[in-house]
Amino acid sequence: METVEMNSVSLKRPHSEDDVTNADEIKRQKISEKSETGNDSGQSVETVTGQPDKSLLEDTKNEIIPNEESEEQEDEELEDSDEDGDPESFADMMKHGLTESDVGITKFVSSHKGFSGILKERYSDFVVHEIGKDGRVSHLDDFSVPVDDEDPSEETFTVLSDEDKQRLEELQLLKNKETSVAIEVIEDTKEKRTVIHQAVKSLFPGLETKTEDRDGKKYIIAYHAAGKKALAKVRTATDPRKHSWPKSRGSYCHFVLYKENKDTMDAINVLSKFLRVKPNIFSYMGTKDKRAITVQEIAVLRITAQRLAHLNKCLMNFKLGNFSYKNHPLKLGELQGNHFTVVLRNITGTDDQIEQAMHSLREIGFINYYGMQRFGTTAVPTYQIGRAILQNSWNEVMDLILKPRPGAEKGYLVKCREEWAKTKDPAAALKKLPVKRCVEGQLLRGLLKYGMKNIISAFGIIPRNNRLMYIHSYQSYVWNNMVSKRIEEYGLRAVPGDLTLKGATAVHIEEGDVDNYTIHDVVMPLPGFDVIYPKHKIGEAYKEMLVADNLDINNMRHKIRDYSLSGAYRKIIIRPQNVNWEVVAYDDPRIPLFTTDLDKLEGKPLPVLPTDGKFRALKMEFSLPPSTYATMAIREVLKMDTSIKNQTQLNTTWLR
Repeated sequence: METVEMNSVSLKRPHSEDDVTNADEIKRQKISEKSETGNDSGQSVETVTGQPDKSLLEDTKNEIIPNEESEEQEDEELEDSDEDGDPESFADMMKHGLTESDVGITKFVSSHKGFSGILKERYSDFVVHEIGKDGRVSHLDDFSVPVDDEDPSEETFTVLSDEDKQRLEELQLLKNKETSVAIEVIEDTKEKRTVIHQAVKSLFPGLETKTEDRDGKKYIIAYHAAGKKALAKVRTATDPRKHSWPKSRGSYCHFVLYKENKDTMDAINVLSKFLRVKPNIFSYMGTKDKRAITVQEIAVLRITAQRLAHLNKCLMNFKLGNFSYKNHPLKLGELQGNHFTVVLRNITGTDDQIEQAMHSLREIGFINYYGMQRFGTTAVPTYQIGRAILQNSWNEVMDLILKPRPGAEKGYLVKCREEWAKTKDPAAALKKLPVKRCVEGQLLRGLLKYGMKNIISAFGIIPRNNRLMYIHSYQSYVWNNMVSKRIEEYGLRAVPGDLTLKGATAVHIEEGDVDNYTIHDVVMPLPGFDVIYPKHKIGEAYKEMLVADNLDINNMRHKIRDYSLSGAYRKIIIRPQNVNWEVVAYDDPRIPLFTTDLDKLEGKPLPVLPTDGKFRALKMEFSLPPSTYATMAIREVLKMDTSIKNQTQLNTTWLR
């Protein structure tokens, strides 16, 4: 086995006809959401790490604050309506972005000659199935709802008019001064009144109902049982609301979420809005890519399968199924990994090259680098901000987040940065920023609240998982660079002084034991106060790198506890499991090359492909453990730079 330096070749076209279609679908979905919910105030949370973080659930709690509703709705509309511009100008802007070598990604482990191919030409070319802790791969293959006598009738979902739903939602969210909503019972029977009572309570959690006679007519009166306190309180399994869950039924409804072109938190925010509940009653084992089709398990507290299944009638790009009731939620990180099905289109490699590449992936694996999405897409990488936090250089942290930078950014962010550079006035810069929920907006609000002399508190307004993202990015940057040095220095074999894990404890490989280990046993540390380092040149390289960054490797505790790094260990080579591949010919790039779970449920046949098509595609499948990047496995097969900068510039030439 030998290591090979990387070259720069096109990997992915930035736009396709499929993107245009999808943009229309998203617009239609927004219209659909608004007509169902009456507003568009759900928050979206961007996740950029490949590693599950328990703080995600803690920091995305949607408190219902009436005076911020319109601001959040405006934010979403602005974010969704912003256009990227034409490919050439975008490529021009991306000249200032990062390449793989900027973040330490420089080595390959295989010896085959690289070839070109297009990754994610369509988002449906990248499919992710979650692997649960029991080893079972999640699939959407059943839309049926568990039979339960306690479930309300189907009429519950249709008995309220759109106007009633609008008024009830405004009452639920305390958006007006009304203390109750009266719904006239047109066909006054006990059965009809019961259905309306059930509909209000099941569709609008937090509201109670009673029946009143007014002028000889029957009305159902909806109201808050305990005012704002009842709404603000988060209900738990030990503190259920009135009219509670049947004791015989598990408190959590588990289901499989099939989604297209949306990340996990965006999907949960949409479900929350349709169900009129807070996002923090949902739990999951890991976040999944946006530009992909993904299938994963979700659990939600005390929402019936019947109610969830009803959403399939009104959601686009989502499907829910495989419902069951259990007594436990899901926990971040509990999964075994993910199974990927990937199509690389328009490949140029010979059959021999492809066989060599895929055999190497199956037998040797790939370098377990942190992928490009870990480091951001602008000219200011996230690891630089993380480094400044660790250095206690808070003015630099503020400057790095807010200063103008070349490259691709939304227009309102550019104006905000220019105002900040000119005035250093957080109020003036904030006025230029219609989207207040971005990191820049949060920091400016913090500076407005705490003042320019208390940047630490101002920065603390940013959600914890976003703040820690910067520090984790710096750790990843160090790790990538050190692993490249380790492979350059010692190749693909275990050597004395390397680290390996005995259980959860790292130990050094001794001279006499080195023959008992392979490169697949070797781990490298993410820097921190609770790790040990290799006992060879790379151990010294860690120290030198941190010294150059004005950090002390022997003192990684920070005066702010959140920013103290304990460190961790990560395998340097990952060998994927269940590796399979096939080369197919095709003529039309818009035709899918495999069937999805939804296609199978809907009985869609796989298109008949020509035996001698104009193009060739590589269909590949493999399973990876958590916190590893599929793009790094694909990079090893193609031997290409996966950075947006490289892809966009080279693909613009292809588009001309």
